[in-house]
Amino acid sequence: MNEAHFSEIEKTLLYISEARLRAERAAKLIGKDGADAHLVEALREAERELERVGRLLMQQTYFAVPEEQLTIS
Repeated sequence: MNEAHFSEIEKTLLYISEARLRAERAAKLIGKDGADAHLVEALREAERELERVGRLLMQQTYFAVPEEQLTIS
């Protein structure tokens, strides 16, 4: 990958992180405001899934081993 590729991955990771934080804050906010439990839980589930997606993206990009490096020549 070149620098432009990493830049796009970083932007995507940032958007995922920002969305996760927004879901976390929203769950706390509407929870304190007395929202229905299913609404709070939906936001918490979204937060967990966004965290999982961000972790998966990092593992599949920064920590992945290219196929050609898995074989011995």
